[in-house]
Amino acid sequence: MDYINKFTSFVREQYCSEDFIPLHEPRFRGNEKAYLLDTIDSTFVSSVGAYVDDFECKMESYTGATKAVAVVNGTAALQVALRLVGVSKGDEVITQALSFIATANAISYNNAIPVFLDVDLDTMGLSPDAVRKFLESYAELRDDGCYNKSTGNRISACVPMHTFGFPVHLDELITICNKWKIPVVEDAAESLGSYYKGRHTGTIGQAGCFSFNGNKTITCGGGGALVTNDLNLGTKAKYLTTTAKRPHPYEFFHDELGYNYRMPNLNAALACAQMEMLESFLADKRQLATEYIDFFKSIDVTFRTELNDTKANYWLMCIEMNDRQERDYFLKETNEKGIMTRPIWTLTYKLPMYQHCYRDEQVNAEFLEQRIVNIPSSVR
Repeated sequence: MDYINKFTSFVREQYCSEDFIPLHEPRFRGNEKAYLLDTIDSTFVSSVGAYVDDFECKMESYTGATKAVAVVNGTAALQVALRLVGVSKGDEVITQALSFIATANAISYNNAIPVFLDVDLDTMGLSPDAVRKFLESYAELRDDGCYNKSTGNRISACVPMHTFGFPVHLDELITICNKWKIPVVEDAAESLGSYYKGRHTGTIGQAGCFSFNGNKTITCGGGGALVTNDLNLGTKAKYLTTTAKRPHPYEFFHDELGYNYRMPNLNAALACAQMEMLESFLADKRQLATEYIDFFKSIDVTFRTELNDTKANYWLMCIEMNDRQERDYFLKETNEKGIMTRPIWTLTYKLPMYQHCYRDEQVNAEFLEQRIVNIPSSVR
């Protein structure tokens, strides 16, 4: 694997640095400091402030969603979205095991049970064919929804995750789920700036959820957003995430169990400034991806690229090694040389708290877990 030294030199040239190269670090090159100081001067630094409203409007405008609700993180957005589409205690929710832990956790926070189905090799996201096979084998429609014949539990949602910003095959997946009356909630945490057949990810299912953690394409430290084209659902999301408080000038009355998931104005100020930089960030990352493609042309390693009819944001760029041994060697050598690389996540059903959950054969997920490596993807 003599290409590792070439790869190390190539990455250092891209970032013009001999220091440690992180996987994905934020860039603050716009109005971040000015907006933060403005929130401090206004004294509205907590959960009420103009920047929260502005950020929600910016998300609606950028994604094309009817309603956006800013929250503290992407996991909170997903938890609330699942509750809003009808997920309740004891239900089953179809999702993928090849994902960050937050996807399954958000299901569990609703006291529901994840069902882990395989991914497609080309998208690394939930496979419509795997979902179809599972439903044809185990599901039945009743008057009040779809049920698992073997467990008796209601199957109340399906959560595909757009892995590293690569959109899943949404048309096929939604067609299957509609047949079985299962709402689709997109885990779009990693895919701000990604499009499927001209539509922004997160806006195609019944709801979509984004993350603005420190390692995302844009960040506000923490932060997340729920988007939807269902105005009633979006209005309820705003209500639930602001402690289910009924509007009143000064009295406090809460008429159902809500969540204190409001995004603080400080974070929203940072998010607004980052949104102003988003297009330039995406352009830089797309150019970096083009240069990675050219670099890996002469190497027996596959650089992952977007599919036809999609536009990926190239949030975390990744390569596919030939086997687990090559993957482990590459990870060891690059990290020792000060170039941060990392493997894809451990499959969720291998973690102690999810080992009891149903899973199919996971042929593709196992294949990818042994081979996929993330490489430095920061805006330069």
